[in-house]
Amino acid sequence: MCLVKSGDWVDYGGNNGFPVALDKALAARRDELTRVKVRGNLMPGPLQICECDPEMEHFVYHTWHCSAYERRLCDQGRAFFSPMVFRHEDWYYKQFLTVDVAMLCVSPMDKDGWFSLSGAMGSERFIVEQARHVILEVNEAMPYICGGPDVKVHISEADHVVEVGNRPLWSMALPAPTEADRKIASYILPQICDGATLQLGIGGTPNALGELIADSDLRDLGMHTELCSDGYLALYRAGKLTNRRKTLHPGKGVLSLAIGSRPLYDWLHENPDLLGLPLSYVNDPAVIAQNDNMISINACLHVDLYGQVGSESSGFRQISGTGGQLDFVEGAIRSKGGKAFLCMNSTFSDKTGQVHSRILPSLNSDIVTTPRSLTCYVVTEYGAVNLAGLSTWQRADALISIAHPDFREELIRAAERQRIWLPHHKR
Repeated sequence: MCLVKSGDWVDYGGNNGFPVALDKALAARRDELTRVKVRGNLMPGPLQICECDPEMEHFVYHTWHCSAYERRLCDQGRAFFSPMVFRHEDWYYKQFLTVDVAMLCVSPMDKDGWFSLSGAMGSERFIVEQARHVILEVNEAMPYICGGPDVKVHISEADHVVEVGNRPLWSMALPAPTEADRKIASYILPQICDGATLQLGIGGTPNALGELIADSDLRDLGMHTELCSDGYLALYRAGKLTNRRKTLHPGKGVLSLAIGSRPLYDWLHENPDLLGLPLSYVNDPAVIAQNDNMISINACLHVDLYGQVGSESSGFRQISGTGGQLDFVEGAIRSKGGKAFLCMNSTFSDKTGQVHSRILPSLNSDIVTTPRSLTCYVVTEYGAVNLAGLSTWQRADALISIAHPDFREELIRAAERQRIWLPHHKR
């Protein structure tokens, strides 16, 4: 751990690649270090470097994508968000970023001296290549995911290796779908054909859709996703996920990250039918588009009457990150027969119980994740609309039609003020 010096940039592996023991050891050196900058993403927490130094005199933490824990740190001014698009993360490292020390949690080594980056294959390979020093933390619970050298680290590349035994992994249970989630999913299901390839985000709607697919007549679905969760395991167990008819990597389910249950990790472990690849490949729209009938399904927080989509912030408060939403929206709409769905409940309740519409006149201070020029299907429990090719008044009309009825008149008045409503259009 003495490899880390004051002023260094240190990179942690993301999600289950978080090096818990190494983080603790680095925090223990707090009083001898200053201005150490640390990067990570989707951390289950707690980060000891943050917990031991709330004033950030010794360590400053930066995240590419907020977990609930990292969101709280940002809320408290104790961490900082770094805007990014997942497919570009390796480009940032190659062209612009310094990595003095990389600390990654990996699977046990295979007979040829390779450690799998496991469910944190996004950009960790590029971090290793940029780093002056590499420290590996080996956790026996990490699944060994099949893939090439770009999702592995060789023993010869490590300055130090620390073994931590069998430490439980971050488990993210699928949320139970609500009635609204099931309604949203019911609008998407008819848009999926046999042999389609799916990218599913995490949330109630993908879970509800999985349940509907499991009970449907759909066959031979494929997987091409940045994040593999238990929804795919459920589809596999239902006999729906075969990858047979994929036009890219037929017979192989493609992933870059994995967070879920222990059964999911067991399914991933040494499974020859699954292929782990870095985000720079998996999330490249040109690659995604090579999957015919690519279906991308992601959640969002707000949509305005112009079709701008906010999926990562509430006002100035960072909730998550851009992640791969923009990648898969663009990739799916470039695919032959592909479709990109952005889903949300039509309303939400604040802490006081007041109900608000998620369809807004304009996003104002919300950060735009998907620009209006790329937004296609938007889905709420009141329907699905396709904004592709529509003018401003047509977009406003379509979106108001799937808003909660209690807010439609208010949205029409806003559209009139914004001059995106036909004066003679029927209400």
